[in-house]
Amino acid sequence: QVQLDESGGGLVQPGGSLRLSCAASGFAFSNYVMSWHRQAPGKERELVAVITSTGAIINYADSVKGRFTISRDNAKNTVYLQMNSLKPEDTAVYYCKTRLFGREYWGQGTQVTVSS
Repeated sequence: QVQLDESGGGLVQPGGSLRLSCAASGFAFSNYVMSWHRQAPGKERELVAVITSTGAIINYADSVKGRFTISRDNAKNTVYLQMNSLKPEDTAVYYCKTRLFGREYWGQGTQVTVSS
């Protein structure tokens, strides 16, 4: 079955960096768009970044442009989110997602906390 496993979250000081990973299994990873989303307490889940199957097209939320980088390694069935210059407002649970045959699949999420 489709499985998405996020890792790499944690506590970091403002201005710091983290690299999130999402390991995928159960489907032909290299054929599908992947995306990262986040949900802060009391807020709706929002799109952070999206990458097409080959990585040719990438888009970011305005709030993370210039600070976050999404990438993928199709040989490892993994998508990454490099997060630099982190701010307290980046604190959230981060999820990766894909869509297969009209159905969305989400990972369990990884907590990112930016605090001094």
